[in-house]
Amino acid sequence: MTTRPIALITGASRGLGRNTALNLARKGVDVVLTYRSRADEAKAAVAEIEAAGGRAAALELDNGAVASFPAFVETLKKTLRETWQRDRFNYLVNNAGTGLRKPIADTTQEEFDMLMNIHLKGVFFLTQALLPLINDSGRIINVSSGLARFSVPGSSAYAMMKGGVEVFTRYLAKELAGRRITANTVAPGAIATDFNGGHVRDDAEINRVVAGMTALGRAGVAEDVGPMIASLLSDDNRWVNAQRIEVSGGMNI
Repeated sequence: MTTRPIALITGASRGLGRNTALNLARKGVDVVLTYRSRADEAKAAVAEIEAAGGRAAALELDNGAVASFPAFVETLKKTLRETWQRDRFNYLVNNAGTGLRKPIADTTQEEFDMLMNIHLKGVFFLTQALLPLINDSGRIINVSSGLARFSVPGSSAYAMMKGGVEVFTRYLAKELAGRRITANTVAPGAIATDFNGGHVRDDAEINRVVAGMTALGRAGVAEDVGPMIASLLSDDNRWVNAQRIEVSGGMNI
């Protein structure tokens, strides 16, 4: 009997993370998903993954609370032993995040620090804490944003953090080469989910503007990105390493 690989996906109770988890389950990958506050959504995501033939577990995690990471790692170890009778997992997808739409002149230090803790410091130190639990020949994917390539007023602080994550990814690929662990960045364009208040999904004018900026003529949806991440984690893409892959339908080209 083939042992199914396990992926840990942060922020996977809804949106892009949840879609990625479902697509991985369909490809024979089990999932540990994290959520920050909506346990009901996480429970529903687990049920959906199990209905797709996979095995899943949901763990609470605040990606901006670095001091909580050691306790999270211990909970993860226990979950891996009890649910899968294993000590390690195969794939890490750093997906959890939140947005901010404010011009530079109006962004507060508190808002900047919040974004930094979640998107940059949290990604760095959570990955660091999890490295001993990732199997050799494993995979790491850090979710970035098209905003790290092109500029949209009001997105500077958020985009800065994502730019830092892209640099971090390249260093991961270099430093983990001895363990044959690959690291790549996936950078979605504007997606119609509830991210950042759901403004791309719910604001018809913003949706229209995004469509006009995109070669394929519409805003993205989670199902445009989740299958791509699942494919990148497959053995078909074992030689892709240290890359930034934008999944935006051709925004601002």
